[in-house]
This record gives sequence, structure tokens and C-alpha cells, in this order.
Amino acid sequence: MSPRDRAAAILVLVFGQQVSDVVKLTWDHVQVTDEDVTITLGTVEIALTHPLDMPLRQLAAAPTHDQTATRPNSSWVFRGGPPGRHLRASSLTQRPSTAFSSRAARLGTLHELTKVAPVAIIAEALGYSPITIERHAIDSSANYAQYVGSVARAQSQKGSSAEQ
Repeated sequence: MSPRDRAAAILVLVFGQQVSDVVKLTWDHVQVTDEDVTITLGTVEIALTHPLDMPLRQLAAAPTHDQTATRPNSSWVFRGGPPGRHLRASSLTQRPSTAFSSRAARLGTLHELTKVAPVAIIAEALGYSPITIERHAIDSSANYAQYVGSVARAQSQKGSSAEQ
């Protein structure tokens, strides 16, 4: 995969970002220094550790679609073909589709994140509505709730048969 595709995949797989939001990122959202790479997805600046920082470092050093005089100072991280435009979301979605479904990956990531951090923090850090993240939290705990219910029923049935 190209650095652009890897960077997009990281944003979808690790941070649960929608491709339509990923393509709109500008270099104002991403800071690349010798020491750190940080990205702001919601209201929180997130530091990317190695190796997650490498695709963005490579893009900063050699942006794609930078070969003509019409786009030397484009601020888009994911530059499109037409001057001054970002890459179309549909184009970016198609590229990694042989490896994974970006929608399924994003939803899976959000489900998993809701298991390890509070809804409000996830929503603020990743730029989601708290209501949206709350729905993912409810969905991700559905299997656990079913498990707890089945264990409780099994224990109840054992207790009933022991009394007889």
C-alpha cells in the first residue's frame, strides 16, 4: 500500500474515522516534527507512535499529486487530482477494499473503543457525537449482556435441580 493508503487505513482502523472525514483533513490537523506526529480528529490532539506515524511522515515529505505548478502549496493531506481539491472519498474507499471494508472496519473499531474508554472521551477525541458513540457502546456490550444472562440462567437451573 502507498503511504496515502496506509495513512487512511490507520485513521479508519485505529481511530474509527469515516473516509468522508479522512479526505477532508488538512495539514492544519496534522503536525509533523522530528520528534512527534500529532493529529487532531475532534478537539483533542493525539500523538501517533511508531509505526503509526510513518505514513504521515512520508506524506509530509512527499505529498501525492504535487507534481505540477497548480498545487505546490495545497493544504490537503489527501490531495485529489483537480487543483485545490481533496481526494474523493469514493476513490479512497476503493483503494483498500481488497484488504478490508472501510465501513466494517470503522464500526468494529468504534465498538472496540467503547469497551476500553468512556463514551464522552471517545466522542471528544475522535470528533463524534456522544450519542453516536453511546449507540456503539450499547451495541458492543450486547453480546456481554447475553453472556451474563445465560450464565445467570444456567446457575439458576443448577440451583433448582439441586433442591429437587
